[in-house]
Amino acid sequence: MTTLEILAESHTHSVSDHVHHFEMGSWLLILAYIVSVAGSVVGLACTRRSADAEVQRDRLRWLAMAAVAIGGVAIWLMHFIAMLGFAVPGSVIRYNLGWTFASAVLSIGATFLGLVVVVRTVNVPRLLVGGVIMGLAVNLMHYTGMWALQLQGEISYNKVYVGLSIAIAVVAATVALWFTLVLESLWLRFVAGLVMGVAVVGMHFTGMAAVSVEVDQSAPIPGGLEVFTFLFPVFVVGLLALAVPITAVLMAPDRGAIDLEAEADRLVVELANARRGEAGAIGSGIGASPQNGSARTAPSARTSV
Repeated sequence: MTTLEILAESHTHSVSDHVHHFEMGSWLLILAYIVSVAGSVVGLACTRRSADAEVQRDRLRWLAMAAVAIGGVAIWLMHFIAMLGFAVPGSVIRYNLGWTFASAVLSIGATFLGLVVVVRTVNVPRLLVGGVIMGLAVNLMHYTGMWALQLQGEISYNKVYVGLSIAIAVVAATVALWFTLVLESLWLRFVAGLVMGVAVVGMHFTGMAAVSVEVDQSAPIPGGLEVFTFLFPVFVVGLLALAVPITAVLMAPDRGAIDLEAEADRLVVELANARRGEAGAIGSGIGASPQNGSARTAPSARTSV
């Protein structure tokens, strides 16, 4: 075997190749961002409602819906939509169903934990802790989802880009939570969702920039599912799942309406009390009139005698 044949054989069996992130086109980036923003806006709206809840059970229910919207749709679904464009020349890509499911559970659970930490009003230490947990939840989902990926070769990561992806997610998640707690305007809360979408998508592609693959074409074709096999039904289910928190947010009165209703109830009570007081005063005056009249007529009777 000549030297050229040896090099060709080595190149065939072990290739350090670049990866493609937009194999299906850059429109996937736009779709991934739209899905992430939709989940983030709904989730952060539920988070805001939880701050207005007076009963702890209601607060946890709102936070559970927020965790599904953010962790399940804005993070998990966005990740696998973006992964539609991921391709490695010379290798087949499959996904382990167990790790894929675990990544969704971890994303929703970690997001819920981060939201529970955040209190109803701005508390800087708890806000920072909640932002760190939510930012790490984004990264946890991403890299757990990457563990589900199987190909003919080995995946390695650039530590600098991994650290940068974590920093992006933590900072943007903290800012989005702060916006949600302090901003009353619906449009400004929408801005918070845009920021959260930037956090998720920015973290994803920064983390993917850290990926390098060593392809081994002699390795067996991995088992598992193609991303299209499970993504379409999950996409439909995920968007339908948003209908529950969206409906709850639209039907629940906002804080301004609650305050106005409470003020109206207070005025009604005060008016009723005032009317009862006036009625009592009038009744007392009528009851006192005969006594005063008899007191005046008694002396005149004695005089006539």
